[in-house]
Amino acid sequence: MVTFVLALALLVAVGVLLTFVVGYNKLRAADVRVDEALGGIDVELTRRAALLPALVSTVGAVAQHERATLERVTAARAALTSATAGASVAQRSAAERQLNRALGQVLKVGAGHPQLNSSNNFLHLQQTLADTEDKLAFARQYYNDAVATLNRTIGTIPWMLVAGSAGVTERDYYQDEP
Repeated sequence: MVTFVLALALLVAVGVLLTFVVGYNKLRAADVRVDEALGGIDVELTRRAALLPALVSTVGAVAQHERATLERVTAARAALTSATAGASVAQRSAAERQLNRALGQVLKVGAGHPQLNSSNNFLHLQQTLADTEDKLAFARQYYNDAVATLNRTIGTIPWMLVAGSAGVTERDYYQDEP
């Protein structure tokens, strides 16, 4: 009888240990996927930020009276660049919204100048920017899917019991609108 109880206790202990190890690995893998997805957003934000000096230069050459608008884009680009360097998801999102507003103003200025609309350089920059926006939208969706999977996993038993030990917490979704 004592042997049976010891064997049962050992079996339960092994089961608990296996559950912990599997849960730990599952949560850490989901957490890494979220970090990788956030890196994908940063890559696309950096790509878009790299296009802005050429866009500002092209528009500025034609619309010099719009210097304040162009300076807002430059300031928003700097804010976005610093936000991608380790800032929270909310800070990245806020910096991206600020840049989107400033970029919209520059594109509006460009649309009002016929010589820009016939410029191959400006049209190429617009197309490259649109392609980057598409990639950025995909990267945001991928990140939010990874966050949803992680948060859902953390919220279920038995993984919620392991989450604290694994150092994994729920993550914020990437909001592209306020």
